Amino acid sequence: MKKKLGYVLINPYTIRKSRTGGIINRLLSWGNLSLVAARMFCPSRELVEEYAEALYLSGRTGNEQEKEILEQIRDYLFQNYLPSGNRPVPRVVLLLLEGENATLELKRIVGHITRVSMGETIRGTYGDYIEEEGKVKYFEPAVFIGTGREETIREVKIWAKYSAQDGGALEEVISYPSRAKVEKTLVLIKPDSFQELSSRPGNIMDRFSQTGLFIIGARIIRMGIEQAEEFYEPIKERLVEKMKKQLIGPIRSFLDDFLDFPVPEGVEKTIAEELKIYKANNQFNRIIKFMTGRDPQKASPQERKKEGLEKCLALVYEGEEAVEKIRKVLGETNPEEAAPGTIRKDFGRTVMMNVAHAADSPASARREMAIVRVGDDDIKRVVEEYYGKV
Repeated sequence: MKKKLGYVLINPYTIRKSRTGGIINRLLSWGNLSLVAARMFCPSRELVEEYAEALYLSGRTGNEQEKEILEQIRDYLFQNYLPSGNRPVPRVVLLLLEGENATLELKRIVGHITRVSMGETIRGTYGDYIEEEGKVKYFEPAVFIGTGREETIREVKIWAKYSAQDGGALEEVISYPSRAKVEKTLVLIKPDSFQELSSRPGNIMDRFSQTGLFIIGARIIRMGIEQAEEFYEPIKERLVEKMKKQLIGPIRSFLDDFLDFPVPEGVEKTIAEELKIYKANNQFNRIIKFMTGRDPQKASPQERKKEGLEKCLALVYEGEEAVEKIRKVLGETNPEEAAPGTIRKDFGRTVMMNVAHAADSPASARREMAIVRVGDDDIKRVVEEYYGKV
């Protein structure tokens, strides 16, 4: 069966309450769905008006209760998706997910907008619909999804239409005190978190939410070989000396075990010095293969330029001392050396498969964000691949 595309809009209140990770956790572990694109939006009035109209068209044939809920949704969109008074500028995350029955799967995972909260759905956990004396006192649906296949196509095309204009790596959407030391930093959630159904990407985002920083950019990327080599170029020099240290012990053990005469002290260092560049190059190529899914030593010139076979989730966080805060929660590069309670200690396996990458300085963050192009618009391209011209 041909796979279909579904969408999830994570609402501004859900984002402000740092529930984004919990939502993604359930989307990627409760159903047979794959995340294919992600983008931050500050919706314009034109986008909100068109989307609200599309939802009205989708629900106009429903019963009275469904029409009443539809009115609540319309009011909610204009009150929460647009700037108003002293409230923060609304940020919305659009996720595109692929599956054989994507819309039905999303309806099962997300749940209906009802008066009864059930914890086994996303809305049952994170949404609210409270009535008193027949009037709605509080309404928070947590997320929006398509209600049917045709409705999904119509609605997601609207978001694709405005994606370049209203989405991207958002600028000047968060207010800070005048003397705040505001930084942006990049996080990449690595490929091993996406190779099977897993709650790990969402759990990792939950941990980063402890920093109090703001997500202002999100994109699913598939690094190509040349892109990955440029991204990791700064570590090549550091790898050389690191690999020399790693070689000394095994070389000493090998010499002692396999030679029938005493080997003078220090010989292992001389041999390690000769081999360190070869070892570093091998390790660098392993990193590139892990991040891209392509072997850089076997790839043709054409394959080196292609998009990779593995995916990462690129996130841009903003806030005071963002670089230091993210790296503290992430932990040391080697999970075995990471402090208890850090992300790498709890989820990492090896120095390479250590869950996530985080920029080590504001300058590195700027360089890395330019390489992975977090602001690039994938939404329109992906939607058109599935459902034709927007």
